[in-house]
Amino acid sequence: MSRVGRKPIVVPKDVHVQVTETRLSIQGPKGSLTTPVPAGIRFAVESGQLVCSRSNDERQQRAQHGLARALAQNAVKGVTDGFSKELDIVGVGYRAQVEGAKLICALGYSHPVEYPIPEGIKISVEKQTRVTVTGIDRQKVGQVAAEIRQLRKPDPYKQKGVRYVGEVLKKKAGKAGATGAAK
Repeated sequence: MSRVGRKPIVVPKDVHVQVTETRLSIQGPKGSLTTPVPAGIRFAVESGQLVCSRSNDERQQRAQHGLARALAQNAVKGVTDGFSKELDIVGVGYRAQVEGAKLICALGYSHPVEYPIPEGIKISVEKQTRVTVTGIDRQKVGQVAAEIRQLRKPDPYKQKGVRYVGEVLKKKAGKAGATGAAK
């Protein structure tokens, strides 16, 4: 059995789970999410817990067992607590602001970069250099944060750009000719 797949998911009292053959609908205080259920995987609600089981021990079934359980866990956590990712903007003159349904960033280009905020995602900017992406769908939050980081990846030489909070970057040394080491 899958170590992840066989762990039961604790369903809080304010969360309602509806199980069908092909999907799992989860409603909570922050909203509602649906998760697909792969063929051969079954979910059941037993005494306040969501239990995942598989029909056989084929390789594909074992892989999807853990995946389906993890997606269901993420949906339950999303509708109760939500997910967030924080990004830092590093560089002289680099900043961000939210205007309406757009994130507008000054990232050292000749023009401001506009990023449309997708539905179901909330972006807040603290002190112009800290961007927080929040939402109930973990995949969507991660994708939006990755797309914002992609607007200006961190430079390996000067470390300027958009990075995740806590991300450790390797700094490269500059050319040796700049220091006069080569004759």
